[in-house]
Amino acid sequence: MLSTFLSNEELSVLTGRKVKSKQIESLRRMGIAFFVNAAGRPVVTRSAIDGRVDTAARQAWQPKALMR
Repeated sequence: MLSTFLSNEELSVLTGRKVKSKQIESLRRMGIAFFVNAAGRPVVTRSAIDGRVDTAARQAWQPKALMR
């Protein structure tokens, strides 16, 4: 079974880069959604590159309006 996230090797192949900062730069230029983990490495979900819509997409937080 495939992991939810791309491996470091797959990320290197996708971006053509091995250095974390260059991978991040390439992902931004390609418009691929990612986040940076605590180690400073970019993390990409498989659904971000194979066209599937993430069913667990979070909605932006909005404050509840105060009513009088």
